[in-house]
Amino acid sequence: MTDGARWLETLAERAAERLDPSLLEYLLQGARSSTTAAEAEAAWSSVRFRPRVLRGVSEVDTGTTLLGRRYEAPYGVAPTSLQRAVHPEGEVAMARATAAAGVPLVVSSNAGSSFADIATTGVDWWVQAYLPRDRALAEPMLARAVEAGAGAVVLTVDTPVVGTKYATPDVPVVWDLVDPRSVRVNFDRGYDDRPGAEKALDLGAADVRWLGEVTGLPVVVKGVLHPDDAVTAADAGAAAVWVSNHGGRQLDRAAATAHCLPAVVNAVAAAGEAVEVYVDGGIRSGLDLLAALALGARAAFVGRPAALALVDGAEGVARLHEELRAQLTDALLLSGCGTPLQARDALVAGGPAGSPPPPNGT
Repeated sequence: MTDGARWLETLAERAAERLDPSLLEYLLQGARSSTTAAEAEAAWSSVRFRPRVLRGVSEVDTGTTLLGRRYEAPYGVAPTSLQRAVHPEGEVAMARATAAAGVPLVVSSNAGSSFADIATTGVDWWVQAYLPRDRALAEPMLARAVEAGAGAVVLTVDTPVVGTKYATPDVPVVWDLVDPRSVRVNFDRGYDDRPGAEKALDLGAADVRWLGEVTGLPVVVKGVLHPDDAVTAADAGAAAVWVSNHGGRQLDRAAATAHCLPAVVNAVAAAGEAVEVYVDGGIRSGLDLLAALALGARAAFVGRPAALALVDGAEGVARLHEELRAQLTDALLLSGCGTPLQARDALVAGGPAGSPPPPNGT
């Protein structure tokens, strides 16, 4: 069997052999010149560790709690669109493997599988949402998510408009080829043609409170890079803030999430806010997960790797989970940490842009 690390590194190459070029481009491309997307992985690789010794760590428990629930590892699957274009079972296959791994799945509001079908797998899942200009139009989709057992609502705040992507010559735009019946199946028919259905340009703190009231669920604010915005989200009632630049797909030249994470963690801690901090963007290995934990994240989320692994259906996603957890276990053991929380105990020797480690206990 291919070494786990090497297998993870070949996901894009293997997907290129199986997927239509337009779909592969959609999954991998960043905004404009893809500067932000290209910098993500190197930012995590720049983190350096100070392993702890003489601590008697003979066993590792990778488990953690997120939003009050126990998970088997401190990571989850980020929301991605067009999963049914990658594999016929789409989100259901993703959910089945993720349920077995015991980590959370965030389901895109653009999903091609019904929330009810996803829920039958037993996965612990959260729903991702964009808010329209007319907020009331979002309520039926949110109600379906609540009815199907969503555990949280993840509000994406960095997409007032869709970032510009440069198409490769002679490669069709994927949305021109996708069967419209395989996306956005959890919305009312005709939703996009209704007045006020366009994405809201005026998102504010009140929307965080409104989402919590409408759904009765914890609200996670995704798309935060500036520490002041993290405090604003927390003050508005967010249960967690998610450091993300949308995989480099929105504002090109936005900073890498690894660069932004420590300041967000420190700001939330300094404000005395009891919120969790998550991160995504360029997480590709167990060492990247360790770096995210060491810089203060409660959990990290993977997007593109999960979508690419889905080429092989639930089996491919299951292997992704297996490899990530095995690598994280190895990294924690080698760093002298018995749990993910211990990785925050002054483990970072050097970080992106010289960022200091977060305060202990954050």
